[in-house]
Amino acid sequence: MLRLSWNTFTDRWTLFLGAILTVCLGVALVQSSLLILVSAATAGGEVVEAITLLALTLGISAFLAVFIVSSTFAFTVAQRRRDLALLRLVGGGRGQVRRLLLSEALLLGVLGTAVGAPLGLLVMRIQTWLLRDLGFVPPTFTPRWQDWILGVSAGIGLGVSVAGVLAASRRAAKVRPLEALRETGAAARVMTGARWFFGVLFLAGAVAMAIVSAFAPPDGAIALSINTAIAAAVALTAFSPLVVPLAGRVAGLVLRGPLGRLAEANLRDGVRRSASTAAPLIVLVALLVAQAGTLATIGKGAEIEQRADIRGDLVVTTTGPSDLDVPGVAVVSPQARVPVSVVTYSDDDTDTEQGVATVVDPAAYAATHTRGPASGSLADLTGPAIAVADGFAPVGSTVTARIGESELDLRVVAELPESLGGGAEFLVPREIVPAALLAGAPTESIVRLEPGADASALAGRGELTTVDDWIAAASSEQQDVSTGIMTVIMGLAGLYALIAVINAVVIAAADRRREFAVARVTGLTRAQVVRAAVLESGAVTGIGLVLGGLAASATLIGISSAAGRITGQSVLVVPWPLVAVLVLGAFAVVGVTSAWTALSATRPTPVSLTAAAD
Repeated sequence: MLRLSWNTFTDRWTLFLGAILTVCLGVALVQSSLLILVSAATAGGEVVEAITLLALTLGISAFLAVFIVSSTFAFTVAQRRRDLALLRLVGGGRGQVRRLLLSEALLLGVLGTAVGAPLGLLVMRIQTWLLRDLGFVPPTFTPRWQDWILGVSAGIGLGVSVAGVLAASRRAAKVRPLEALRETGAAARVMTGARWFFGVLFLAGAVAMAIVSAFAPPDGAIALSINTAIAAAVALTAFSPLVVPLAGRVAGLVLRGPLGRLAEANLRDGVRRSASTAAPLIVLVALLVAQAGTLATIGKGAEIEQRADIRGDLVVTTTGPSDLDVPGVAVVSPQARVPVSVVTYSDDDTDTEQGVATVVDPAAYAATHTRGPASGSLADLTGPAIAVADGFAPVGSTVTARIGESELDLRVVAELPESLGGGAEFLVPREIVPAALLAGAPTESIVRLEPGADASALAGRGELTTVDDWIAAASSEQQDVSTGIMTVIMGLAGLYALIAVINAVVIAAADRRREFAVARVTGLTRAQVVRAAVLESGAVTGIGLVLGGLAASATLIGISSAAGRITGQSVLVVPWPLVAVLVLGAFAVVGVTSAWTALSATRPTPVSLTAAAD
């Protein structure tokens, strides 16, 4: 069976090239991310964001690899139906068909792992450089090689390949030889029972997560948004064969002339081909637009939240405390930031949180901030006391905090309100922080001037900005972090989708040479056949983009509701520049690939192809 599988590989290598590249890339990314993740986990709290980012990369890499390999094999099995039917006719049993496909998956995994493992070293260098450049890890961070990673890489390569082909092998084993040869019966159906089941299951999951994210705290809403986009993309991918014929009728209203009618007919007839091409586009648009829109909406909500919260005119930035008690100043609220480690106790368990504490004067802080605590009172923030983020620890409990060299038992006197990122993690009074630590801490003092007062008296006492400019700068910094996250994670999704789209178009064209030849024999020129193929691919691209946009919309609605609940006003940011890039890029990539493959498929003379089977 392995020899037959190898012969299939060498004879029809174009059907497997995209899957091999996907496994190779998946092995390289998982290996690289794991090595960096293990090294980052031992580096302490300064790389917490990098750990979170790498965990997301691992999850998305595994999902996309299995999804694309599964889609590729499902399409490949459909294209090879006649070959499999002949194998059944000459005595091959269902078990042998399954073993054939699983053997092909093992070969795919071995080849992908053999190339992906050494490629992972190069990817690790690139990932590390990118994390350093974006500020997620310190410049001195260097990941360490671990010998056990080779076993993990082999397991990932083989596991992804086998997992991706399992569903396709079961479907191929159920094909009856005569049904497959006649293209009728169960073998010709695209909307199978499995598609209906998983489509309904993932659609229900996406709707449920979108509803829950509207009431979840910000961190939970962001995590749910990613899962909502993935679930909605899988659901719409499963239902895409239902949409393709409808889209074909709509396309018929737009596409005119003989070529337009031919493209419309091909679109409605090649449902499986169109669905396989649209699937990676649905996932790409859903992930990129949902993630970019989520981060942008959270950032905009945080900016709105801060503008509504802060009551001040100027912000003076210094290192350490500064004397700002000058004529014309009504209120000064200095806010110094110091690193803190907080330990909470629950029954016999302890939990340590690394973060940043904001050192404040409670009275001045209350005078320059309109939002009060969710519970407790900031008036009690004196002596060994602390205010914590909502849900971190209940009011009246005790936590242990390490501030500098001091370790203190602090009573929780207030829980801060929910925040989209514009609020403090912890508030502590100035008197419990060592003076030496405050002397070197970055301090931002919010200043409220008396009516008609001039800010010139504050000149030379620190970096002076207006509150509006200070909030805008903080929002811009957060947007830079979001852009970095998008660069690391979504660049990966784009690369996977690019491979999958090109692979689907190449596989489809490899099986259409006789179809193109028949069209040329009936009177169409080679150029007209190519244009009809490009028109058809354009319609399929449009289907993928629209369905991907619908999947992203479910996520954006949920995150918008969560942000609106916290800010008290509607917040929704649609990343239109990214949408434009995706639309133009998708049409360009699919169009160029379709034209190239159609030109290659029409290179032989029509008679040489119509006179024989494929």
